[in-house]
Amino acid sequence: MTKQIRTSRLLCTLALIGLAGSASANLAKPVYTSAKDEVKAMFKADRDKCDSLAGNAKDVCVERAKGQETVALANLEYQYTGKEKDRNRYLESRFEARYKLAKEMCDDKSGNAKDVCIAEAKAERDKAKADLKANKAVLEAESDALDAKLKADYKVANERCDALAGDAKDSCRASAKARYFQ
Repeated sequence: MTKQIRTSRLLCTLALIGLAGSASANLAKPVYTSAKDEVKAMFKADRDKCDSLAGNAKDVCVERAKGQETVALANLEYQYTGKEKDRNRYLESRFEARYKLAKEMCDDKSGNAKDVCIAEAKAERDKAKADLKANKAVLEAESDALDAKLKADYKVANERCDALAGDAKDSCRASAKARYFQ
């Protein structure tokens, strides 16, 4: 299989994995391992292409390849585990990779223009970090509110069950526990 076709196939696979999001089932171990190996091989080839460049252009090329590899591997890990922690690592890797690339691109400038370029890159990274932190707080607050609502509804349902006796009461309580995730 030619390298271009293999690369296109891998990019399509990663795109489909990314589109599937957390709503999909986790990746199977063999698929995950194979995709991880292909990602590493593809980005090693991209880094090798940078050898033909010189100076800061080479540094930018290498940083771009490293960033793409890091983001792709983090996304793959998230798709494999489906854990919130891995999702956050994936999102963090995206803005860190953009920051490192932008900072490397600033090296072509000098003086105040370079300082402004680096400050803009840092500001973009800090805004992305703040957004991620705010989103975490919102999700936690929504989760806490949902838990409180479910507990309150469970208490009401449990009180209704107290009017019953015997098996009917036991059945009612079991149903309430299942319905309100207690």
